[in-house]
Amino acid sequence: MYVILDIETTGGKFNEEGVTEIAIYRYDGHTIVDQFISLVNPEKPIQEFVVKLTGINNKMLKNAPKFYEVAKRIIEITSDCILVAHNTAFDYRILRTEFDRLGYEFNSNTLCTVELSQKLILDQPSYSLGKLTKSLGIPMTDRHRASGDALATVQLFKLLLEKDTGKSIIQSSIKYFDQRNQKQKLKSLIDEIPTVQGVFYVHDTNGKVIYLGRGKNIKSEVNKLFLKITKRAVKIQERAETISFDETGNELFTQLKYAIELEVLSPKFNFNKKHTTIAQNFNNEDFIIIEKGREVEENAIILIEQNEIFGFGYTNLNFQENQLDILKAVLTPVENKIQAKNIIKNYINKNKVQKIIRL
Repeated sequence: MYVILDIETTGGKFNEEGVTEIAIYRYDGHTIVDQFISLVNPEKPIQEFVVKLTGINNKMLKNAPKFYEVAKRIIEITSDCILVAHNTAFDYRILRTEFDRLGYEFNSNTLCTVELSQKLILDQPSYSLGKLTKSLGIPMTDRHRASGDALATVQLFKLLLEKDTGKSIIQSSIKYFDQRNQKQKLKSLIDEIPTVQGVFYVHDTNGKVIYLGRGKNIKSEVNKLFLKITKRAVKIQERAETISFDETGNELFTQLKYAIELEVLSPKFNFNKKHTTIAQNFNNEDFIIIEKGREVEENAIILIEQNEIFGFGYTNLNFQENQLDILKAVLTPVENKIQAKNIIKNYINKNKVQKIIRL
């Protein structure tokens, strides 16, 4: 069962809007089985641009019921239903805000006909309700009034139900108020990550890296990230679509790769730290640092030449390490040499590496 609704508001600051009109149609997938339509006294002035848009003014609402007087009816008609609207995020937020003012927690599973239309009715120049219904030949009266917009949304939703021939797109698009879909998605992402040392990349739906993480056990680090409830962590969780990773084999390479990738990728949800422009030196020595690789018989190699880091990489053949020209061809060059030098110098001052070969 669905409830298809539209809400008109006073306009104004986010979460300070008041409801001026509401229309709700209870829809069983075939016909409208119940409805509730009412003007609402918001007990605050309506923004002038909203008056021009909707035609609803303060005088019209003087004797209209206040929200608390229609709240019980709204709860009754929406009970055990999926809430559907064109841009559901707006209407659902307004309802939750109004009920929150009354001390009542209003929760509902939701569907958005904008998102569904983008999946089921492709290549439309606009997905606004007015333009979309016009292009589909859906009649609309009283545009920007709750009843007119809600009835048009009913007809649009009916078409979307018909177009979803596999009966899977609409079902998979339901947003559950208990976030069960997101929790399952995050669990699936965690399950794909191994318990290895390295760096991991959180990608959004476009494949862009939005967060870069690292750790001795990246599976554990991803799990910690998805359990956090900070605003930043929640945004990462909401946008996370896939996760990729690079195993490093040791802490030095983890630090080095993390710093290099952070500068190259500039992920949206990582903190950007300022780095010193003064590099530590290596006493003008040429040497090779050998650390533990990612697997048995593999070595992690860093080449320092003429007091600069030439590059880093992995080898599993002795002749690659013993012949400098071959080694240089194998290693990956480092662009930000100052940052890399400081990471390496600090690390070898505090930690014992597997081997250092003087050249």
